[in-house]
Amino acid sequence: MNEQQRDYVLRSVEERGVRLIRLWFTDVLGNLKSMVITPPELDNALNDGMTFDGSSIDGFSRVQEADVLAVPDPDTYELLPWADGSAPEARIFCDIQHLDGTPFEGDPRQVLRRHVKAAHEAGLTFYVAPDIEFFYFEPLVAGTEPVPIDDGGFFDHTINDVTGELRKNTIRTLETMGIPVEYSFHEDAPGQQEIDLRHTDALTMADSVMTFRLAVREIAARNGVHATFMPKPVEGLQGSGMHVHMSLFRGDDNAFYDEADDYDLSATAKSFMAGLLRHAKEITAVTNQTVNSYKRLVPNYEAPVHISWARDNRSGLIRVPIAKRTNPLATRIEYRSPDPACNPYLAFSLILAAGMKGIEEGYELPDEADANLFECDDAQLEELGIDQLPHSLHVALETMEQSTLVREALGEHIFEWFLRNKRREWQGYKTQVTPFERDRYLRSL
Repeated sequence: MNEQQRDYVLRSVEERGVRLIRLWFTDVLGNLKSMVITPPELDNALNDGMTFDGSSIDGFSRVQEADVLAVPDPDTYELLPWADGSAPEARIFCDIQHLDGTPFEGDPRQVLRRHVKAAHEAGLTFYVAPDIEFFYFEPLVAGTEPVPIDDGGFFDHTINDVTGELRKNTIRTLETMGIPVEYSFHEDAPGQQEIDLRHTDALTMADSVMTFRLAVREIAARNGVHATFMPKPVEGLQGSGMHVHMSLFRGDDNAFYDEADDYDLSATAKSFMAGLLRHAKEITAVTNQTVNSYKRLVPNYEAPVHISWARDNRSGLIRVPIAKRTNPLATRIEYRSPDPACNPYLAFSLILAAGMKGIEEGYELPDEADANLFECDDAQLEELGIDQLPHSLHVALETMEQSTLVREALGEHIFEWFLRNKRREWQGYKTQVTPFERDRYLRSL
């Protein structure tokens, strides 16, 4: 533990008059969990962690091995901007450990920490920058369709722009918490927004995504608006994605850049991309973990379904953005299939694991697919040798189950629990009789 940062946290709590400290962690599905301690308990928590019953958290411990430790990471200490000013509160993310201090296998943050450490041991730092889309709706009414808060489209700005004000307040909140924002704008569909976070290392970014989702909902709720990261909340409109821009650095040098290459891509970048493409189907159950995720991953709604890559072509799975003024530091790739409902710790872990596998094994990058793949029929795709992502959660789980890479990357504990949980979700979905079925069949059959 960084003793200097630990002392800063204790001093800040005292000087700022912090009344409550929220210890944050996530379950396997990426739901934010929290326990609250008072300042007198903080020193003990930083030294020894806080014991809690892991069997009460989905995907954590079994009853017979229940107790685990939440160990605060002092580097993640931040004041909560939305707390009562007369009674300040702070948050700290935690790593979950066994009582003997070893990493707990069911903790998604520890999974990502393990992969980041392995990359560091290879001399590499994994940087990510997600573009996160979401919707603002009027307050939800049970049994009715959600109503978007506006009827805007791409980059729309109007007088008395309610969504613009919500985004602005969200950005100010994020910046206050040390989460820098690169872009913000109205997305394509009515009520749909996008906020893009500035790149940082993968573990910090996963923490930032968890904070981001809470901040968006918190600020929306305080203004009588419902915010959702559901991938496809409205039929006929675009879904919400979380496009992940990424790069690997060796020290201060971008390991993805090679000025001698026509695309400015190094051999490292190409092998990393090849790893992502080869293992894309296997990791999709985690990057797109809900039944609803696959309502977004369909042709002609801008979401990628084709396992291919290209420069500045948004119909493929991997896009290679053209860097402004050929800036070596800006060379990166964009993985476009994940959605904002995923667990960012596990999603970033599998993306990194697949890419590193490509580097370690020297995978060959297939040819660029620069056509508009949304306009290609199955015969043309077959001729081009382009496969597609799983079309349902069921297929994604079946593919994941056969994957040695995913099993090793997640660890046996999370791998088996995730499959069991998501199969229950699929079984529950299969028993539903939808309005589509009643409208189509009830009168005619």
